Amino acid sequence: MVSVVSNVETGHHDMIHDAQMDFYGTRLATCSSDRSIKIFEVKGGSHTLLAELREHEGPVWQVTWAHPMYGNILASCSYDRKVIIWQEDGHKWRKLHEYANHDSSVNSVCWAPHEHGLILACASSDGSVSILSYTSSHTWEAKKITNAHTVS
Repeated sequence: MVSVVSNVETGHHDMIHDAQMDFYGTRLATCSSDRSIKIFEVKGGSHTLLAELREHEGPVWQVTWAHPMYGNILASCSYDRKVIIWQEDGHKWRKLHEYANHDSSVNSVCWAPHEHGLILACASSDGSVSILSYTSSHTWEAKKITNAHTVS
């Protein structure tokens, strides 16, 4: 059963831009202008910091969990023009893939429904959307759609 935590002291040193619970409601990922992502276990009305991820070189705007059938996988996007896909390996988190082919801040990331595979959409201030797909040969394939949305 999931319990409600009224306050979570994240320890971030700047503005928090996103907070996302995993599929089961037992893990919370937060991201901040302090360039970090923090992952907490949320249980019994309390929370425990499990990991702090620091690979981005600018504010981290958004985080999103993949469906658990793929394991514990988290994607993040940042002002640094990068998308990073993270994977928990044992009790440690590692960078599974980094995509840095945008010309401006990447502001949003979203996983496709799990029935379609491990596919991530990434929207950037450069007006493009990139689609990252994990292939049967265990590599990431990227397709970039330029001028996908209006830049103002």
